[in-house]
Amino acid sequence: MLEGAKSIGAGAATIALAGAAIGTGNVLSSSIHSVTRNPSLAKQSFGYAILGFALTEAIALFAPMMAFLISFVFRSHA
Repeated sequence: MLEGAKSIGAGAATIALAGAAIGTGNVLSSSIHSVTRNPSLAKQSFGYAILGFALTEAIALFAPMMAFLISFVFRSHA
């Protein structure tokens, strides 16, 4: 029963990957819209877009890390 709960927990931890994909799309979409509205601020907008992309992708790295922790580190003592 514990192994099944671990599998469900690891699967639930990877749901954050979908959120990270949506967040990355939103960041890049907003960047494109801001550059088309005001091309003179393209360089400053690009810096903000890279920062938003990096912070969003950090979540995408934490989700598999948690899944691996649940799967391999938390072992039963039976």
